[in-house]
Amino acid sequence: MKKSGLYLNEPYSRYLRSWMMPHIWCPGCGYGLLLKAFVHALASLNIDPSKLVVVAGIGCLGRIAGYVNAQTLHVTHGRAIPVATGVKLVKPDLKVVVFGGDGDILAIGGNHFIHAARRNIDITVIMGNNMNYGMTGGQVAPTTPYGAETTTTPYGNIEHPFNAVELAAVAGATYVARWTVLHMRQLEASIKKALSREGFSFIEVVSPCPTQYGRRNKEKFPPEPIIGLLRWMKQASRVRKCPPSEAIISDSEITVGEFVEVDRPSFVRRMRIHIERVQSLLRERGVDTLVPL
Repeated sequence: MKKSGLYLNEPYSRYLRSWMMPHIWCPGCGYGLLLKAFVHALASLNIDPSKLVVVAGIGCLGRIAGYVNAQTLHVTHGRAIPVATGVKLVKPDLKVVVFGGDGDILAIGGNHFIHAARRNIDITVIMGNNMNYGMTGGQVAPTTPYGAETTTTPYGNIEHPFNAVELAAVAGATYVARWTVLHMRQLEASIKKALSREGFSFIEVVSPCPTQYGRRNKEKFPPEPIIGLLRWMKQASRVRKCPPSEAIISDSEITVGEFVEVDRPSFVRRMRIHIERVQSLLRERGVDTLVPL
């Protein structure tokens, strides 16, 4: 397939808006790799693009909504999860996926995140973690490591970061995993599993940001931000089966793997059962029920 001078092979071209390529992510950013893993997972599952909804918020990763050839929504900052929740409740037959950065999902969208996990909304949330607000100038984010330099912490961050996989687990997510963009096979398999499951699935994807985070912390990642960040991700990654509370991200270790995989009825299923029960009770009392199932 060729559009706008870009060759794309089947079956992956089915899931990409080739006329939007090449993408605009910075050289050395890992979000292009994340997009590739996602598209490969879709192709492997043979998901109908017309039955797929991708919702993205504001931030570097939010641009993915423009590249996926499906029904897509690019919404306001932090509001991707409630929009996705509404889509899933109205159209439960659709596959609904949320993409967002660590700021979008855990900062302004943090309240939506924990309550969607608590309710076990039947959506998949894929969070890119580049450890700062990469699009808006490299400010400190909820996942910025302690001591790291950003534009708003030029002398080092004094806040302890969220452990995103632990937060997802304790909030009630039924599938929780973390990979880096270097773990392409594992990430693709994880996305396939998340899309095939019922309930709230969460995948954290650690990605380099050489333009903002790496440039300001280059002494930690020699010889230069792109190579240094990738080398750190490769050398520090440890695949471990452990409780989410022990899945750390530090200079010496990035704990990756699958941390939660449990079965629990989703909110959509419970809601439909509840509507049927209430309508049955109302009919017994001679009340017309006007809400269709």
